[in-house]
Amino acid sequence: MALPPDLQAVARELFPPVLERAKEPLVGITTDGHVVPDLFALQDTGWDPGPASGAATAFLDCLTPTQRERVLFAVDADEWRMWINAFPTWDPHGLRLDRLQPAQREHVFAVLEASLSATGFSEARTAMKLNAALGELIGQYRDTLTEHSYSFAIFGTPSTKEPWGWQLWGHHLDVHCFVLGRQMVLTPTFIGAEPTEADRGTHKGLRLFDEQRTAGLDLRRSFRPEQARQAVLHTSMRAQDLPAELADPVNGRHLGGAAQDNRVIPYAGLPASRLSPAQRQSLLHLVKTYAQRLPEGPAAAFMDSVDRHLDETHIAWIGGSGDDDAFYYRVHSPVVLIEYDCHQGVFLDNDQPEPFHVHTIVRTPNGGDYGRDLLRRHLARHHAQQRGPANAW
Repeated sequence: MALPPDLQAVARELFPPVLERAKEPLVGITTDGHVVPDLFALQDTGWDPGPASGAATAFLDCLTPTQRERVLFAVDADEWRMWINAFPTWDPHGLRLDRLQPAQREHVFAVLEASLSATGFSEARTAMKLNAALGELIGQYRDTLTEHSYSFAIFGTPSTKEPWGWQLWGHHLDVHCFVLGRQMVLTPTFIGAEPTEADRGTHKGLRLFDEQRTAGLDLRRSFRPEQARQAVLHTSMRAQDLPAELADPVNGRHLGGAAQDNRVIPYAGLPASRLSPAQRQSLLHLVKTYAQRLPEGPAAAFMDSVDRHLDETHIAWIGGSGDDDAFYYRVHSPVVLIEYDCHQGVFLDNDQPEPFHVHTIVRTPNGGDYGRDLLRRHLARHHAQQRGPANAW
């Protein structure tokens, strides 16, 4: 997925150093540089991994030896972390969907459909189609602003017991799915759209982020004045009204985007411990609009984890709260980081953030991204059992 030549020089200047940071040891997003221990556990969520592993195996079986070599990586490979929500300035790993045979591409979609909830699969496919709608709308970059200009990779050997996963990444869609038995980690997941609705062309009628926007506004509008004073970091989204680090032309206000796997992000905004019971339910509903991309069992486990750490959760807001306002919000706790950001134009010509260009990301702080903490725990248990019962835990 090579960057268009006229954007390459700009990209090298603006985009983060993805390859360099992917080779750094993964610590995870933290609030102070230190990982909070013992947040995650090996467990049975009740989800059946058989259909997902079966779909991934069927995909691998339909590939040529050369294709298999290009798409398969070790379960802990650095390539997990080599992604960007724009266009790579490096030779991308994995297999490009637009270079696969249609039947092979359908196998990729079968992996996604078997791994995600119906909502998650729909949102991923809608993001891909809205990328194509953007290409139609502006009539440019028709080799990159397409439905299938995404790369797919598999990590480890698909299994119902051993750790493995997959990655689909490209413009406005970066999904990382780690599977370990009946558990799943679906972070980092970046989904964006410019525009968020196709009002013409091949994909007319497709929309994204209605629930995430409405739930965010509902929570924000419930704040009492003293709560709002703490939650709202800045009342304006205009670039000239914000510090430079919150008006980045590539990342906007996002802190947890590509190449930010080890970023230190202190808590900011309103602690959820100061919310009323109804507001706490509103906050949980907001988080659920992202969690519902997971299948039922892992989604419930995710929400249980969020609920256990609700008092440690912080909500930050930038911008207005009107029906037509652009805004940013962040939900941040030891176990989740969610960011929703209205963005300025990249391919469209709005020079200020608008509600029709949205970036979202979900992260698992403290080493949970890419399922890395669960992988560490699995390997520790596996090796302990190999040494004998006396060393098992």
